[in-house]
Amino acid sequence: MEVSNKPGILKRIAGPVVTAVGLNAHMYDVVKVGNEELMGEVIKIDGDDIIIQVYESTTGIRPGEPVINTGLSLAVELGPGLLTSIYDGIQRPLEVLIEKMGNFIARGVTAPGLDHEKKWEFKPVVSVNTAVRPGQIIGEVQETRSIVHKIMIPPNATGGIVRKIKSGSFTVDDIIIELGSGESFPMMQRWPVRVPRPYIEKHTPNIPLLTGQRILDGLFPIAKGGTAAIPGPFGSGKTVTQQQLAKWSDAEIVVYIGCGERGNEMTEVLTEFPELTDPKTGNSLMERTILIANTSNMPVAAREASVYTGITLAEYFRDMGYDVALMADSTSRWAEAMREICSRLEEMPGEEGYPAYLSSRLSEFYERAGLVQSLAGNSGSVSVIGAVSPAGGDFSEPVTQNTLRIVKVFWALDANLSRRRHFPAINWLQSYSLYMAQLNDYYDEKVSPEWNKLRGWFMEILQKEAELQEIVQLVGSDALPETEQITIEVARMIRELFLQQNGFDPVDTYCSLDKQLDLFKMIKCFADLAYAAQAVGVPPVQILSIKAKNEMPQIKFTKDYKPVLDKIYTEMDAEFKALRA
Repeated sequence: MEVSNKPGILKRIAGPVVTAVGLNAHMYDVVKVGNEELMGEVIKIDGDDIIIQVYESTTGIRPGEPVINTGLSLAVELGPGLLTSIYDGIQRPLEVLIEKMGNFIARGVTAPGLDHEKKWEFKPVVSVNTAVRPGQIIGEVQETRSIVHKIMIPPNATGGIVRKIKSGSFTVDDIIIELGSGESFPMMQRWPVRVPRPYIEKHTPNIPLLTGQRILDGLFPIAKGGTAAIPGPFGSGKTVTQQQLAKWSDAEIVVYIGCGERGNEMTEVLTEFPELTDPKTGNSLMERTILIANTSNMPVAAREASVYTGITLAEYFRDMGYDVALMADSTSRWAEAMREICSRLEEMPGEEGYPAYLSSRLSEFYERAGLVQSLAGNSGSVSVIGAVSPAGGDFSEPVTQNTLRIVKVFWALDANLSRRRHFPAINWLQSYSLYMAQLNDYYDEKVSPEWNKLRGWFMEILQKEAELQEIVQLVGSDALPETEQITIEVARMIRELFLQQNGFDPVDTYCSLDKQLDLFKMIKCFADLAYAAQAVGVPPVQILSIKAKNEMPQIKFTKDYKPVLDKIYTEMDAEFKALRA
């Protein structure tokens, strides 16, 4: 069905939601609203009334102004030039807009998501007379020093025999391949953001996404292709935790979505990331990063679009065979945008005013994560980590509860821990990971057969401490049996030496699995010696006063820590032998 180019007329304006009449449109068509041609999207059709959500401020537009239908869905441009870019929620490059008009973006301004004038060096990986299929990789572009951008046949193409393929310098619009079927393709492709990109098969994730954060890698790991939620109240460290994950996770591509975050927090990300060094390559971290900045003062409708924009970019790199980590900070702001749009549409509200379809929208988003075999035959993954900002830290509110029904990893941030300056402020008693059974084999084979046993022992000690603390608060620690006094001290060591991590220290900000294993073993060794000494009658006061214990924190902040660790083991062994003598 052809979409008529005849413009419609604005009938009603209610914030970011406007109604037009006389417009021939389909659901999710992109339209231009008013004399300033503000970008909007059709979200409801009610008879002759076309309901549109506008991605910019509607202040000043009036009924009677024209509405033009483009006939296209909201889509992103995919091709070389995505990496290092900073976009708003609808893939307008902010750096290009700044050059056009300074720090304040005027309404109605547009800019393509990719640079259509820059030339890229294209190298084919298929030859003439080769049969190609949808999604197949046909060539490569060295996009940054860190990442090779793989050019693919669009998934919605038909494929066929290669009649002509070029090598050399081309813009993203230049035709690089022609098929015998008559189809021809440039390096760039467009994809509607609300439609998941297809793949051959989704696999069970069985490799951890290593983050360098001890409490995450050691106790509550997420798998590559997995989903995780970080709920927590204001000031508990959601944004800092997600930034740490973006900096240090071993994903090859990072997509960071600042969805409705405060401007000063996004400013930190935008200024800090270009200065960071990628620990794997030594190049700038931005060379494998895409930032989407949609702050809380930006139009509410674009906040919803930013999440879909980010996940579509992530899927595109997944199809090349890369492991992608997507950080959404925060999905609560996205849900608030849906709530506002719902009220403007006068829909029946669900719990706490959120739309009744909140759960299905969250599911649609998180279900686009996964470890898949792409159409090109590669294995790629998208890991989705969403922050949730429940009002007052109430985890029973709808966004948190609906998210927990979907994700498999729960990192519960605790305001009490952050007030005690324990960071990351992740509550080890409330958090969990449902990927442990799938990841046990990896830790056994790649790290150590002891890893899973030590992790289980750590969790037992922390659970035991929680039970003992109730008694301590009533009668004091001196009233505990001697064995339990040692358990309390070992749990404190686990908390302070292992779970606490300084994100601003150049060494402690990242901790490898080998170092984590050494910390596991060091604490377990102390505990075994302490319990053995207590069993032969050594008082807990003497056990807890050994000097080697006070030197253990040095390991966290020492780059070449092995000599320090050896010294601690030697001193600890000597001191315990002296106690038992």
